[in-house]
Amino acid sequence: MKHIGILGLMVISTFLISISSKAQNNRLIVNTDQGKTTISKHIYGHFAEHLGRNIYGGIWVGPDSEIPNEDGYRLDVMKAIQNLEIPNLRWPGGCFADEYHWTDGIGDPKDRPMMVNTHWGGVVEDNSFGTHEFLNFAKKIGAEPYITGNVGSGSVEEMSKWIEYINFDGVSPMSNLRKKNGQEEPWNIKYWGVGNENWGCGGNMTAEYYANEYKRYATYARNYGANKLYKIAGGANSFDYNWTEVLMKNIPISMMDGLSIHYYTITGTWQNKTSATDFDKATYLVTLRNAAKIEELIVRHGHIMDQYDPEKKVGIIFDEWGTWFDVEPGTNPGFLFQQNTLRDAFVAAISLNIFNKHAERVHMANLAQTVNVLQAIILTNDNEIILTPTYHVFDMYKPHKDALLLSHHLSSEELSIGDDKMESLNVSTSKSEDGTVNISIANINPDKKIDLDVLLRGMDAKSVTATILTAPEINSYNSFEKKEVVKPTEFKDFKLSKESLKISVPAKSILMVRVK
Repeated sequence: MKHIGILGLMVISTFLISISSKAQNNRLIVNTDQGKTTISKHIYGHFAEHLGRNIYGGIWVGPDSEIPNEDGYRLDVMKAIQNLEIPNLRWPGGCFADEYHWTDGIGDPKDRPMMVNTHWGGVVEDNSFGTHEFLNFAKKIGAEPYITGNVGSGSVEEMSKWIEYINFDGVSPMSNLRKKNGQEEPWNIKYWGVGNENWGCGGNMTAEYYANEYKRYATYARNYGANKLYKIAGGANSFDYNWTEVLMKNIPISMMDGLSIHYYTITGTWQNKTSATDFDKATYLVTLRNAAKIEELIVRHGHIMDQYDPEKKVGIIFDEWGTWFDVEPGTNPGFLFQQNTLRDAFVAAISLNIFNKHAERVHMANLAQTVNVLQAIILTNDNEIILTPTYHVFDMYKPHKDALLLSHHLSSEELSIGDDKMESLNVSTSKSEDGTVNISIANINPDKKIDLDVLLRGMDAKSVTATILTAPEINSYNSFEKKEVVKPTEFKDFKLSKESLKISVPAKSILMVRVK
């Protein structure tokens, strides 16, 4: 062996340190005994707008349908939603909410007037799915109803009477009408949205004008008995921080419980949103990087809200979020029907991890949407359904609901493709009431397994179980011909030793790890 000298030894030493640093780069420290914020289960909410085949043909087929149903509700869809234990469901929109007049959707269905859905496809609706049908469905699936009232084309009186119809337990024209229509007891719903996207389809208002309108409508959105409404103001269009500033400055905190923000993950442009299934790795990474920008919205809107609401009484409500791609070829452009791949599952996992992280300010979120529309959890075709990769993420993430958010520190290597880069691992940590520590991990690297060292501080772990969601390709999806290409399975590639957990996280995979 040749003598390499001191300089050579220093070079080798530096090289070895570099290798060691890279080898230890993927590390997660979970402080299992440090947490003060509860992750609201309402972060895991959903959204059912009158759009495409979301309501009609999705949730509702009518009692006379040949498709198996219970009181008109499609059974296979209802059972799948019940399994998710969704905490809340937003209805009737969306843009549809600001052209919906609730009195058209009550009483005998055969006497209800028809309407044109001018926002979504220009289809004629028969109003067979109205207030009673929605609230009874919410009860069947165990979800709290979240109704968005009509500010754009409605009136204060119309909204006020709707709330009275739903919630008043006494003698009045509206409560008497409710009883006449078959509902003796009030529903006592809590969540109420005062308009939707009032900067756009909900009236093209300025922030100043809407702030005044909100106060007027909210004044007459009455509380009845012990039931207190959780009033949600129509908030900003993604990065419009001035809208938040104006509303927080002009609306008293006592009049507003939540402020909505809408954010859609777009890969191309609004005119060309690109395919939901035909994409390469570079486009895949752009999509996930754009999805992660939702954290910037939380931080920047949150900083503005902190100036007026330092106690964080007003929650950020992401009541519309998810992917938006071009519609599937041959489908109605107004129905927003798109397939759902493993990439969508990563968008869901990353978004939910971020919402969990900011649970102190994010009080509710609603994926857009439930059935057959945008990033749907369920797709239907005649009398068949498929569960999408996004559905499975919500199923896997159920342990995070109402769990204690745990502090953690993650060191992750980067995934770099072209000019775009992003940390390969995305994580959320929580502790359930029974002491189980929940760790959701997304490895977005499409090609590389990552060995992750997990340190469980403050815990003497005894056992661990895990579930994995992955697929052959990043654009794999479930179809009516092949319904289970993407589905969760048991995962066992880990090693537990008291406070230490070593996990080999496969490429393009999402894990839910539960440690006891």
